[in-house]
Amino acid sequence: MSKAFTRETDADDEDITLPPLPVGSKNYITPQGYAVLRAELFELIDNERPRIVEIVHWAASNGDRSENGDYLYGKKRLREIDRRIRFLTKRLEIAEVTDPSVHHGSDQVFFGATVAYVDEAETERTVTIMGIDEADSLKAQVTWVSPIARALLKAREGDVVKLVTPVGVQDVEVVEVRYPAPPAQKA
Repeated sequence: MSKAFTRETDADDEDITLPPLPVGSKNYITPQGYAVLRAELFELIDNERPRIVEIVHWAASNGDRSENGDYLYGKKRLREIDRRIRFLTKRLEIAEVTDPSVHHGSDQVFFGATVAYVDEAETERTVTIMGIDEADSLKAQVTWVSPIARALLKAREGDVVKLVTPVGVQDVEVVEVRYPAPPAQKA
């Protein structure tokens, strides 16, 4: 096979654009979310990247690199790791760590709240308002910039807020607001 058909492009090497943040806002994140991102960054830097560099070095010493799968895959994996390291570094630099437990006992919705609400169809749902880099929809977590979070923020238990949806505006009633207990109160 000709080298012309196996040439790697550097198109994969471009920086991934960060998910958009509202203009003038900060990248809010919980202490736990910050710790997870930081742990991933250090895992990549301390363990994953050196291991792949070693594999690429070994593969390169075997000779012909154009058909060497270990070398080609290793170089590609190194680019992926470097891209993720840049992404995590940028995100951690702009992160605004916000501990939701400072609002423990409050009935007003702020970042980090777990909110139970009822929509017009009398369907009760519960969501936790999290940072963009940590929210997991499978765990009923929404980002603080999502439409439901924007509607709920600053509301109190018993308030009815307007939620703008693709099918129109809906009234949503806040039923319950919970926050994690501060670390000193955990037993």
